[in-house]
Amino acid sequence: MNTLAFGDGHGPGPWILLFPLIWAAVVIGTVALVRRTGLWRGPSGRGPRYATGRGPAGGPVTPSPVELLGRRFAAGEIDEDEYWRRLSVLDERFGPVEGRR
Repeated sequence: MNTLAFGDGHGPGPWILLFPLIWAAVVIGTVALVRRTGLWRGPSGRGPRYATGRGPAGGPVTPSPVELLGRRFAAGEIDEDEYWRRLSVLDERFGPVEGRR
C-alpha cells in the first residue's frame, strides 16, 4: 500500500508533507512578530491582562509605595532630600527593592 506516490503520477507525492511545516512556520512567525513589535498589548502597554487597567484578580492596578514615591519625585512634588528620607523609611518597612541596590 503506497499512499504517497513517487512519480508514477498517482497521489500527491512526498512534497505534500511540507505544507504543514510551512503553515506552522507562518503561524509561529506571525505570533513572534506581533509579540516583538508590541501590537498585542493594550493602550497601557502592560499586555492583554492589564489592557483594561485591571490587575490579575480583576481589581485595579495599584502602584507600590516606592513607585508612588518615585512618581512624586519625578513630578517635582518633593525634593531629593525628602525622596531619600522617605525611601529609607520604606526600605526599613518593606525591604529594599530588587535591582535598585
